[in-house]
Amino acid sequence: MDTLTRRKFLLTSGVAGGVALAAGATAWGIDDLLATGTSDAAGADASILVLVTLYGGNDGLNTVIPAADGHYQDLRGDLAYSEDEVLSLGDGLGLNPSMKGLKRLWHDKRLAVVRGVSYPKPDHSHFRSMAIWQTASPKGPVPSGWLGRWLDHEAGGDPLKGVSVGATLPPLMAGETTAGAAVRLGRTALPDAWQRTCTQLADVDRDAHPLVLRAGSSLADLTKVASAFGGDAEQQRQDPGEPRDEDEGNDGSSAGGQGGLGAQLDVVARAIEAGVSTRAYSVSLGGFDTHANEKATQTRLLGELDSALSAFSERVSKTKAGRRVVVTVYSEFGRRPRANANQGTDHGTAGPLFVLGEPVKGGFYGEQPSLTDLTDDDLRTTTDFRDVYATLLGGVLNSDPARVLDGHDTTLDFL
Repeated sequence: MDTLTRRKFLLTSGVAGGVALAAGATAWGIDDLLATGTSDAAGADASILVLVTLYGGNDGLNTVIPAADGHYQDLRGDLAYSEDEVLSLGDGLGLNPSMKGLKRLWHDKRLAVVRGVSYPKPDHSHFRSMAIWQTASPKGPVPSGWLGRWLDHEAGGDPLKGVSVGATLPPLMAGETTAGAAVRLGRTALPDAWQRTCTQLADVDRDAHPLVLRAGSSLADLTKVASAFGGDAEQQRQDPGEPRDEDEGNDGSSAGGQGGLGAQLDVVARAIEAGVSTRAYSVSLGGFDTHANEKATQTRLLGELDSALSAFSERVSKTKAGRRVVVTVYSEFGRRPRANANQGTDHGTAGPLFVLGEPVKGGFYGEQPSLTDLTDDDLRTTTDFRDVYATLLGGVLNSDPARVLDGHDTTLDFL
């Protein structure tokens, strides 16, 4: 087997399918990243953004739950949670029972829940929706991600200002002149269930727009990268971040980050503690495409999310740099209000978004979508996702949001 160079790795992974390689995208090991740290690398007062992507379309109505609403109970049937099951937040809403750590952050006023978040004219396609979220361009495809454009303007050509923890660099970190760095978690190994999922998601119509084709190419080639970077078949099947049970791993399967979310956030925490100069990190968790058996699958995934975020928040709060961290959690779309016939939900539109950390003003932001005023059986969007990005760009990354978001500069008050 030929040894892969860094450039060849990027070509194989699909990152070089567009501008990322030309912009200088690099692949790093964990030790490479930590070795760049100094005690004051990030600056004494520099804020840090950690972006958590939930791939597959998380069901927002069973995450921030309107359990007191009779229409929710009618639409969800056996999928509905009762009022005494949810973790009450007020306003007739409660968190999923598996999210006790986030409930504590809410009580400490360090958790903001932004409601009804989506983009204009929502699309039910995973690829189209994720392309829009990652590029912040709902009007049409563009060759760069929103954090990539921030890197173009603010990073001075330094790829370590934006780091993605995982085997490949997501489009959101690819700029036109600069690209972030991808930091691998050990071996680039994929369990069998993920290999099958990547193959299915990579079956893209050749007439699709360039970002969809790039995403499909990246997923199609990810298994090649896993094989090329070594490890026997048993090691590749036993990714420590994935469930060991084959059937459990298939429930709600979709694209996601390399290794478990806790392992990814451990790398971020270590980098922050080491004084690495990175200002924006990207991590992810897959599995939220819950067309069937949703309650069991989503409970497991939200429990993993809650445990990982709680541990990370507690850990970084012990350092000065860590107390400047803002974590944002989003998914490409929510699910439809009405349950389907398979004890699951189908692709929807708007959903809640979480922002947490010491600098965050906890509480609700945006209007809760109505369950009686639907558009084609979908929730209406009440908050433009670019309002969230503009707030993060200005309040965390100290950048003019209009330069990155094609003139969009409307912000929210959670920072």
